[in-house]
Amino acid sequence: MRTFRGGLLIGLAIAVAVAAVAVTYELYDTRTLKRTVRRGEVQCGVNKGLPGFSIPDDKGNWTGFDVDFCRAVAAAIFNDPAKAKFIPLDANERFKELQSRKVDILSRNSTWSMSRETSFDLYFPAVAYYDGQGFMLPRARNIDSALDLNGSKVCVQDGTTTVLNLADYFRTNNMKYEEKKFGKLEDVVKAYESGQCDTLTADVSQLYALRLNLGKPVDHTILPDVISKEPLAPVVRERDDDWMLIVKWTLYAMINAEELGVTSKNIDEALKSKKPDVMRLVGTEGNYGEELGLTRDWAVRIIRHVGNYGEVYERNIGSESKLKIPRGLNQLWSAGGIQYAPPIR
Repeated sequence: MRTFRGGLLIGLAIAVAVAAVAVTYELYDTRTLKRTVRRGEVQCGVNKGLPGFSIPDDKGNWTGFDVDFCRAVAAAIFNDPAKAKFIPLDANERFKELQSRKVDILSRNSTWSMSRETSFDLYFPAVAYYDGQGFMLPRARNIDSALDLNGSKVCVQDGTTTVLNLADYFRTNNMKYEEKKFGKLEDVVKAYESGQCDTLTADVSQLYALRLNLGKPVDHTILPDVISKEPLAPVVRERDDDWMLIVKWTLYAMINAEELGVTSKNIDEALKSKKPDVMRLVGTEGNYGEELGLTRDWAVRIIRHVGNYGEVYERNIGSESKLKIPRGLNQLWSAGGIQYAPPIR
């Protein structure tokens, strides 16, 4: 009787546990792809206005590195990059709006960190841009290394990891500084321009964008020093694997295309290639697109409409843009950087 009762109790415990798991999983969104296809567009959360990454013109037309990635996802699914809708979000609301399904994906300078994945139930599929914190200062200060910033007055945005990184850097190098904290980024910039501080710290990509809006951009320099790791990545909801794979492999297809020399200009020639790696990329060999729930030519759609990773980088933030941010770590691994994509095979 005891054995039967013990077995019954164990059985009941297992049943309750299984039911709990089922209820838990119902709380998560596992139908983003189906809902996106039914809706006919990808809803993408972007920065409200960061030159080079996501910014609208006076007619509401969006451009930028992050914007183009969203268009690439739309191209992979719909063969139409115009089927990406851009929803501007503040930093303090971006993750909440993703969780509440207001957007399907975040593509806006969001740093991938452990706490964000574990605390917000989010997933960062792959790093789109390797960034790091740096310093901007008046060129007249004649400083070319962050190690010479001892005694500086530094403007920084409050409530960000930038504040901690700043403190760690100066403490590690036994230097002193005066901190000027402001809640909003625009107030940080105003304080810097008005002379309340002689140095401004933020992510390097952001510094390049902010410098464009200064009265005399040429009078300000961005030091080469990078004092933190800020891997910027698109963000999706956890436990939504089919959608996460599409977002991840959209980026990887663009990186692989650059490595293989496949561009928006030669994509038709690439379709005739007999090189195995190119054939798998463009879908003339294998069924990799179907395994994602897409078509065989999913990567061709991305490259034809949006371009490979290098094309997107250079026209938005690189040599062909006003920002002219050096590729640096975002150069391909085969060219001295660390940008690297798993193979399609």
